[in-house]
Amino acid sequence: MITGDLKSRIDRLWEEFWTGGITNPLTVIEQITFLMFARLLDMAEQKNERKAALGGGDFTRLFGPDQQHLRWSQFRNLGGAQMLPLVRDEVFPHFRTAGVEGATFGEYMKDAQLLIQKPSLLVSAVTMIDALPLGNADTKGDLYEYLLSKLTTAGINGQFRTPRHIIRFMLDVVAPTPTETICDPACGTGGFLAGAMDYLTETYTSPQGVLTDADGHKTFTGDLLEPHRAFIRSGMFHGFDFDATMLRIASMNLMLHGVEAPDIHYQDTLSNSFPDRFPRHARDGLDVILANPPFKGSLDAEDVHSGLLAKVKTKKTELLFLVLILGMLKRGGRSATIVPDGVLFGSSTAHVALRKMLLDENQLEAVISLPSGVFKPYAGVSTAILVFTKGGRTDHVFFYDVQADGFSLDDKRDPVKNNDLPDALARWKTRDPATDTDRTAKAFCVPADDIRAQKYDLSLSRYRETVHVEEAYDPPKVILDRMKALHADIAKDMAELEEMLG
Repeated sequence: MITGDLKSRIDRLWEEFWTGGITNPLTVIEQITFLMFARLLDMAEQKNERKAALGGGDFTRLFGPDQQHLRWSQFRNLGGAQMLPLVRDEVFPHFRTAGVEGATFGEYMKDAQLLIQKPSLLVSAVTMIDALPLGNADTKGDLYEYLLSKLTTAGINGQFRTPRHIIRFMLDVVAPTPTETICDPACGTGGFLAGAMDYLTETYTSPQGVLTDADGHKTFTGDLLEPHRAFIRSGMFHGFDFDATMLRIASMNLMLHGVEAPDIHYQDTLSNSFPDRFPRHARDGLDVILANPPFKGSLDAEDVHSGLLAKVKTKKTELLFLVLILGMLKRGGRSATIVPDGVLFGSSTAHVALRKMLLDENQLEAVISLPSGVFKPYAGVSTAILVFTKGGRTDHVFFYDVQADGFSLDDKRDPVKNNDLPDALARWKTRDPATDTDRTAKAFCVPADDIRAQKYDLSLSRYRETVHVEEAYDPPKVILDRMKALHADIAKDMAELEEMLG
């Protein structure tokens, strides 16, 4: 979590944009992100230069010999009259070529432009961003989170951010490896993909590769990932979205996490054009899919590709995305996907058909129920994480009732002590259908046949057993005698009081 001081700085920066005439929250975030990206590019270049100076070797430069004046460290101290045209006419166009060969970055940066028209606002924004501690990876992520939290309502398509700790939990459950392809079919700002890179970096760091600074903060170098760097750079990460602004932020997010050429594209993955434009992704092509698809409710069925409707005839995006994900996965590929609770118990033909497909044609592994406040302040919807593998057979399903996630469940989402996620992960890793049979516990396994008998209902409450503790009461005569004694005491006290009053 970022400190109050950092929040105040971001708030002041936000106010600068608003008073400068830029009032659309998404535009403000995008413009701040562009400027943060400009600084981070220079920081990355400086880091590579230091490494090269210490250990020799070469690296792919982000700034050529004739582009040094485009570096943040070079233009940050210019006056507004010089800075504005330089950033507008040279720095922003440079973003389109800032990626490495094979990157799709330029695909959605071609229309990126500086919308700041007041030189004084640009100077003020650059000064404020220059003071932010962007060198700390955790703080940088928290700054992004706080910036995005300014979008206090879900988007018009129902999308909203997935908290970082929920993303990390899902990654811990699915446990991707450095040889697997990872995709988010509705990637938004790239939270799942960037989180996956963080997970891999931390998981594949040797004890010798953990660097600890004077304050005790650990940095994971990901040294065990070295044999896989080329694949990570341009073959591992795949994402799609139909919001160009989100894609720009996602691509910058991933590049700054060390994924130099992520395969991210402007595409509605539910539409007819997806299988034609991206056949390798649309069918049996991916190892791991992590997603929190938008819960828009319904859409134009004519634009949905027929392969999805053939499986489940519906207009509900939450159902269609699950069918899509199953189609995109390789056989044996796995997914952790967030769904609204209605998917678990909805009684429509489409709802039942979807759950039947998950249980009877694939391996449905877990239903992890989340508390309804997880997505506040964006939405109070109750959700669950479905964990499944394409193909195979479902014998048992692991259920876990997460009642606390380490944050308050109101709009403030302040840190609290209660957190079921570590226990949920531990129980998931040690799950045993033979012993996890106590349905009064937080975690338990349910045989697939029991679920079939309940019309494929996947709601935890359907199988959870409540312990009724029988209360022991005194016999009525004893209670009545006690009441008489109390009444007699009251009468005695009132008589004494009346006598005192004369």
